[in-house]
Amino acid sequence: MSDRLYIFDTTLRDGEQVPGCQLNTVEKIQVAKALEQLGVDVIEAGFPISSPGDFNSVIEISKAVTWPTICALTRAVQKDIDVAADALQYAKHKRIHTGIGTSDSHIKYKFNSNREEIIERGVAAVKYAKKFVEDVEFYCEDAGRTENEYLARVVEAVIAAGATVVNIPDTTGYCLPQEYFEKIKYLKEHVSNIDKAIISTHCHNDLGNDSEVPQGTGH
Repeated sequence: MSDRLYIFDTTLRDGEQVPGCQLNTVEKIQVAKALEQLGVDVIEAGFPISSPGDFNSVIEISKAVTWPTICALTRAVQKDIDVAADALQYAKHKRIHTGIGTSDSHIKYKFNSNREEIIERGVAAVKYAKKFVEDVEFYCEDAGRTENEYLARVVEAVIAAGATVVNIPDTTGYCLPQEYFEKIKYLKEHVSNIDKAIISTHCHNDLGNDSEVPQGTGH
C-alpha cells in the first residue's frame, strides 16, 4: 500500500457547473497552467462529448501543459469514450474517467435498470476505455447513497476489468464526514483487489452538512 497522495483537480469540469462560472478556452488554458505550477497531478479538463467547446478545451489544454495527467470525463457509453479518446490525442499523460450511477435511486429512476446490469455496463466501459489509454478512472456516481456491500462489488469488478483509479463521489452531499470515512474504510476492508487501484475522493457540501473535504486521490 502506497502513502502517496495525488491531487486531482476538477475546476475546469465540475467547477464550471457553478452558476455564472463559464470559462472560454483561453481562460481554461490560463487556469490549467496555474494548476500545473501549483503541482496538481491530474487535471480534469472537460466532458468532451457534452459540447464542441469542451472537446476543444481538452485538446488545447492537452497541448498547453507538460507533466500533469489530462483527464476527460465520460459516461459508461462507447461513443462518449470514443470522443474522449480523440480529445486526448495530444496529451502527454492521459486518463479517461468513465462511470455510472450505483445508488438504487439512480439504478431505478435514472437508468431503469438493475444492479447486475449496472455492474456489467461499468465493466464493459472500463474494458473499452482500456483500448485507448492505460490510465482509466471509474466513478460510482452517487456512491454516498449506495449500499456499501453493493458498492464494494462494483469497485472490485471494475478494478478486475482494468480500472487504475476508483472514484467514490458523494454526488448529492448525502454523507456526513464520519459516514464517508466509514464508506472508504469498508471498501479498503472488503474489496479484495483494492490494493491494485488508487481510491479517489470527491465530496460535496450541497446540503450544508459540512461534508466537504479537500479534493484528492490516494490509498
